[in-house]
Amino acid sequence: MQPLQFLVPVDALAAFEGLLKYVILGLVLVNMVTRIVAHQKQKQQAASGDHEDVTRWLPHSVTTLLLVLASFAFLIVEPHGGMVMSVLVLGVFVADLFEFESRKVEVRNDMKFERPKAAITASLVVLLYAAYQSLFFLVADYWELIV
Repeated sequence: MQPLQFLVPVDALAAFEGLLKYVILGLVLVNMVTRIVAHQKQKQQAASGDHEDVTRWLPHSVTTLLLVLASFAFLIVEPHGGMVMSVLVLGVFVADLFEFESRKVEVRNDMKFERPKAAITASLVVLLYAAYQSLFFLVADYWELIV
């Protein structure tokens, strides 16, 4: 008896085990696109000068949440790679939280409205690791020559 069998449908998750890496890679790419669009929308909202007008963009929040949940599912399927992926994705989640608050502070104090640099960097690291996990078969032959 599995300890999580009543909380997580492990058998159903095992059916999607091979696709989960590609789902995470796709979610990372979609999340990066929604981050760009959210930043543009927040820049327009910041033009009013009121920090209360700057709001989160729902599609970006949804893709971030889906990315966190997918990385946790990957943790169940593949413990080592899933742990690394989960830690990196949680870093993106935390960076998104703090970057949003930073944008509100910038508007409130009439500072220059900057890009979410930490969240962009964290998402690039997640993209690299997700690409490593899902597309490793493309370079496996060359990797075996070196290692």
